[in-house]
Amino acid sequence: MESFPSTWFYQKILMIPEGTSRATFANRLYIVTKSTFNEGNSFKLFAEEAGGNDHISLNLYKTKSAVHLKPCEQPILKSLSFLRDAKFF
Repeated sequence: MESFPSTWFYQKILMIPEGTSRATFANRLYIVTKSTFNEGNSFKLFAEEAGGNDHISLNLYKTKSAVHLKPCEQPILKSLSFLRDAKFF
């Protein structure tokens, strides 16, 4: 699990709509599902490329001292890139 001080990616995940939405990333369309737990301190995000094979899967946990990002079976940079660059609608 990677730990970071509370930074931009926590703010970005707060802006993603709860439930199912869509996003573009790397010129591809993704169907995104975000679930919030523990009174807004834990998040699960799963994004699947529409008509493709790519996916993004991560969990994010906020504690008093840090934000913990745990990608699911993928490099952390892939999760960070998606959170940074995806455009949600």
